[in-house]
Amino acid sequence: MTQLDTRPEAGDTGAAPAEGMRAKGLSGNSVGLLGSAVIGVSTVAPVYCLTSTLGSTAGEVGVQMPAVFLAGFLPMLLVAFAYRELNKAMPDCGTSFTWTVKAFGPRVGWMCGWGLVIATIIVLSNLAGVATSYFWLLAGEVTGSESVAALDGNKAVHIITCLALIAIATVISYRGMTATKGVQYALVGLQLLVLAVFVAMAFGKAGGTGFPTSAEFSWSWLNPFAVQSFAAFTAGLSLSIFMYWGWDTCLTANEETSGSSRTPGRAALIAMVVLVGSYLATGVAAQMVVGSGDEGLGLANPETSDNVFAALAGPVMGPTLGVLLFVAVLASAAASLQTTFIPVARTVLAMSAYEALPASYARVHPRFRTPGRATVMAGVATGVFYTVMTLVSEHVLVDTIYALGLMICFYYALTAFACAWYFRAQLLRSGRDLLFKGLFPAVGGLLLAAVFVKTLIDMWDPAYGSGSSVLGMGSVFVIGVGLLALGLVIMAVMQWRSPAFFRGEVLTSSTPALVAED
Repeated sequence: MTQLDTRPEAGDTGAAPAEGMRAKGLSGNSVGLLGSAVIGVSTVAPVYCLTSTLGSTAGEVGVQMPAVFLAGFLPMLLVAFAYRELNKAMPDCGTSFTWTVKAFGPRVGWMCGWGLVIATIIVLSNLAGVATSYFWLLAGEVTGSESVAALDGNKAVHIITCLALIAIATVISYRGMTATKGVQYALVGLQLLVLAVFVAMAFGKAGGTGFPTSAEFSWSWLNPFAVQSFAAFTAGLSLSIFMYWGWDTCLTANEETSGSSRTPGRAALIAMVVLVGSYLATGVAAQMVVGSGDEGLGLANPETSDNVFAALAGPVMGPTLGVLLFVAVLASAAASLQTTFIPVARTVLAMSAYEALPASYARVHPRFRTPGRATVMAGVATGVFYTVMTLVSEHVLVDTIYALGLMICFYYALTAFACAWYFRAQLLRSGRDLLFKGLFPAVGGLLLAAVFVKTLIDMWDPAYGSGSSVLGMGSVFVIGVGLLALGLVIMAVMQWRSPAFFRGEVLTSSTPALVAED
């Protein structure tokens, strides 16, 4: 296996190149700054996130919903700085896995990679299910047939449609970043355009006679300290953090991006700004036009809170334009379904290339230059997971989604701490290094670690999630902890099969040499 050339680009300075990095054979220079940012936005699926969490967040924190969106943005922004700095020193598609191995050693790094992989499989399953539901809902709207829309309730039809969408997304991802980028420009552009139309029309109709629950804008909506209780704030914050998850896909495509040491980090920050702007504008506009109450069209109405746009499309945009909002949600879920294959396939590729997983997953397609076997594995795992969970119990499937927040906080926090520790020898050389390589990542990691612990405690209660329990413990707790424990079991097997990696002989933990200030 050849060594990856980690020499800085012209004009780059900073940490000395990390040793032991390996090339994967991916297609370099396939994506630029704009394409990378679009892929980051697409993976997050902003329109889907908004329709599924606006109501839930309003139900937890009321009119402080926009403030909670800002609060959730803060730790993600701080962690994004950690990703940027680590990527400058080690532009490797393994991202969190590779970086935490270099900082903390093979076992912590392996579990960090596992957290990313299992979180992504859960999200892929959920996205496929949502895309399927909106496919049939949109088909019903277009045909004007309730029986067509009701096909989503037919379990066999739903599963077959879901597997077909997963197969299509797998094929597109298998064909490489160029195919991925072309599809994403169209899908992301469509959903952001429709979202902008919705926001404009909501602002225009706020306070109108057809919207008796309208609320007048107040700057207090942006004050997180006005949330009624700490428990409500943390519940809303966990929802907000989920809404930003996925921007790091920009970094997992770093070996295929032009200017791999700098472009992905910049793209991630651009994606974050687009996301927080979209969330704030939509949250404020929706709250102004229908309020955050639990009656009528209010965002917190339990009958509509799990799918806000389905309830607001017609009243806000009218019957014709309202259909576009359904299209936007479908496009958002479908786009994210396709791009979410990027991080899981490339993380598995990197883990295999460094001998932390079976060598067969390190194979790259000779024509498309993609991690073909890892991509197919992700597609198969997603299809099997969704099918089994759907057939066993829809409550279990819902609880796996609730457990997702635990995985997200787990691997993001570890990556943030890895940045501060890896660059520890450089932190006092300049104010910039102290902030961006030390303070910001450490604070971001602490915030996410606090959410991790609080979520773990809340999950113990059987009332959390679907309300089901196992031996008196909440099923969400059992699923979340069980999935992490499964990672420990698989890691033990791999340690027996591949001792060199776990002895630190393949990818060694290290500290970059201290170099002159930029």
